[in-house]
Amino acid sequence: MTQIRDIMTRGVAVVQRDATLQEAAQMMRDLDIGALPVGDGPALAGMVTDRDIAVRGVADGMVPQEALVADVMTPDVQWCSEDDSVEDVMAQMGDEQVRRLPVLSASREIVGIVALGDLATRQSRHVDDALREISQPD
Repeated sequence: MTQIRDIMTRGVAVVQRDATLQEAAQMMRDLDIGALPVGDGPALAGMVTDRDIAVRGVADGMVPQEALVADVMTPDVQWCSEDDSVEDVMAQMGDEQVRRLPVLSASREIVGIVALGDLATRQSRHVDDALREISQPD
């Protein structure tokens, strides 16, 4: 059985909760990504997306050079363990209707991220079902 550690993206960039929105946006631009795990030190504190910055931050009048990631991030995020099976994580992604999950070590430190695309390139026979579940409204 394939584990998430075998397909996750390692060395994932993490933005700290006390970084500014501008710093987070610059990281996203430089890395060409749209979402970052948010850390509180090495621990997972949440997730922030480019949409969070635009809609929860800038559209509400926050100044990107002053407002903090903690002000716009989603604090209660789903995550998986690097020891979880691919099948279990795909089911979790479908149940929670998410396209990416931070991956945590046994000591609850952020060690990677797994996205639907990771599953698609390595486990394509199951991705159609996962995508169907993720895309269906509750």
